[in-house]
Amino acid sequence: MRTLYHLWLHPFSRKVRVTLAEKGLDFSLRLEKIWERRTEFLTINPAGDVPVLVEEDGSVIANSTAICEYLEEVYDHTSLLGEDALARAETRRLLGWFDVKFNREVTENLVGEKIMKRFLKLGEPHGPSIRAGHANIHYHLDYISYLMERRRWLAGDRFSLADIAAAGHLSAIDYIGDVPWDEHPGARAWYQRMKSRPAFRAILEDQVPGFAPAPHYTRTDY
Repeated sequence: MRTLYHLWLHPFSRKVRVTLAEKGLDFSLRLEKIWERRTEFLTINPAGDVPVLVEEDGSVIANSTAICEYLEEVYDHTSLLGEDALARAETRRLLGWFDVKFNREVTENLVGEKIMKRFLKLGEPHGPSIRAGHANIHYHLDYISYLMERRRWLAGDRFSLADIAAAGHLSAIDYIGDVPWDEHPGARAWYQRMKSRPAFRAILEDQVPGFAPAPHYTRTDY
C-alpha cells in the first residue's frame, strides 16, 4: 500500500491526505517527527520535511505541490484542479495564496509559534508574531467570505485543491482555537461544508501530544 509520511497539524500534509481521500485512493499514514532527522527518512527525502508519498512500486514524491500535481496526472478520474485552463489557473492562484501568503502571514505565526516551536526546540513563542497572526487572519477570512459571495467554492463552481489547501491551514489553526469564526460567518459557512466532507473528517481525529484541541474542533454545528 502507498504510504504518506506526515506530521500532525501540518497543513501541507493535510492537503495531500484530503486529496488522496477525495480521489478514493487507499494509503497508510506514517508519522514523521522531522526534528529527529532520521537517517532512513533523509534517505528518501534529503530535504527532511513532509509530506512525502511513497507509491506501491517504491516511487517517492516529495513536496505537497509536486504530490498533488502527480496525483492529478496519474489518477485523473476526479479532477481537483479544474476542467479547463482558466479554472486550473484560478485554482493554482489560490493555492499560492494559501500555501505561501496565508502560511507566511498566519499559519507560521500561530501554529508555528504555539505548537511547532516546542517540538523543534526553537525557544519560546514570539509574542509579536502571534499578535501579527491574530491580526492577519481577519484579512484572509474576509477574502474567503468575499469569494463565497460570488462562487460555490473558492476557485469557482467546482470543489478544488484551493478548498483543500485553505481548509488544511485553517483546520490546523482551528485546533488551537485561534480562528475568529463568529466575526466571519461567510468563511465559517464554507468551512462547515468542508468539515462535512467524508474525505476531510479523518484529519479532525488528529491529536497532538500535550495539546488538546479546541472544544468545537470536530463539530460542524459551531
